[in-house]
Amino acid sequence: MTSALVHLNGTKGSALLVPDLEAAGIQVVCVVDDRSKLVREVVRHAPDVVICDDPLPDETLFKATQVIYETSPRPVIVFTSDSDADNIVRATESGIHAYEINGYGANRLRPLVHLALARFRREQALQDELLDVSSRFEERKMVDRAKGILMRARQMSDDDAFQILRTASMHSNQRLGQVSQHIIHSARFAESVNRAGQLRMLSQRLIKLYLLQLAGVQVAQDKERLKDSLQRIEGNLALLGKNLSKPTFGDLLGQVLITWTRLKQALQGAPRADQMGHIDELAELLLLEAERLTGSLENAGSVAPLHVLNMAGRQRMLSQRFAKYALLGVLGDAAAKTRSEVGMAESRAEFEQGLSYLNNIPLSTPDIRAALDAAAVGWRHMLAGATDARHPAGQETVASASETLLEVFEQLSGYYERSMQMLVG
Repeated sequence: MTSALVHLNGTKGSALLVPDLEAAGIQVVCVVDDRSKLVREVVRHAPDVVICDDPLPDETLFKATQVIYETSPRPVIVFTSDSDADNIVRATESGIHAYEINGYGANRLRPLVHLALARFRREQALQDELLDVSSRFEERKMVDRAKGILMRARQMSDDDAFQILRTASMHSNQRLGQVSQHIIHSARFAESVNRAGQLRMLSQRLIKLYLLQLAGVQVAQDKERLKDSLQRIEGNLALLGKNLSKPTFGDLLGQVLITWTRLKQALQGAPRADQMGHIDELAELLLLEAERLTGSLENAGSVAPLHVLNMAGRQRMLSQRFAKYALLGVLGDAAAKTRSEVGMAESRAEFEQGLSYLNNIPLSTPDIRAALDAAAVGWRHMLAGATDARHPAGQETVASASETLLEVFEQLSGYYERSMQMLVG
């Protein structure tokens, strides 16, 4: 039996609607006089149809039927004396399926209810079809985007990229759209982890270059590298601000921005030895905050290879940090020299542990292997320069070896970011 919730608003004839419905074989589950309770009672009783008797409907009724349409959709019939064309349009827009002017006739109740139900079912079927078409269209866009990521990562053709998606889809028992979404998700977090990791490295490179200028080593070149580092930090912060979710990462990125503003201001003007301690303190704070942001991104990405990318990014930072401490031990005061010894020992231990980790994981390609071999050579040069850092030649070796290591690990981070295992998972 078809069930109905009835809303009565006013006329004497309304009292006949309920018995007429029941005589037509329609079960009335609830009668609502208070319009403010209409939506609540519809949700509570979940009738097959909602029937309103209202000689002059107003906006409150249309808003109520709109809420019903959006939250608990079902056919709605309104019996009314209102023939205003604007209200007829408003009724159709607010989810009313039958707007019957000049009231109802008892003999027409049952076919009107069936008509409203038929219209409602057809409308729902059309909406489901539209949703399916929209879903397929969005899935196709995701597949195309994922193919583009794979094609750039491995320099492959469109057909080869699509074949990889199909293979991953079959192996994981997921739709192509789900696999594509995973790749897009992985690529986005990989880029963000890489960019946030660069902030860590740049915080240490800035101080290394500042010290090299104080030492008079390759002053013009280091000045340009310092300018480049400043621009890279600005670019990375802009990209992260665009890509990251403000509710999720806004507080972490916001703190990085505050500290960066202070450090950038302190770096204005020619390098001064008496400013070294303050600048290094701000750089350490920036490193800490960038580390926190990078770790949060790695965890949020929920993709295991992001840890590998994070490790490669830390190697960039550690190469610059070790070089910074090697120079600080020569150019700084007694307290700085003590801090330098501890910092060099810690940085060396972490760097060598990280290098061993990257050499032993299965995630590898010929490019990755060549980069790791180059990193080992560069690190030996760095250690040789650090033992002779009291002399200009040693300082130049530290400077050149640290830049070589930076270049190697920049390439390596790019390889990991684009690696197939990273993207497909």
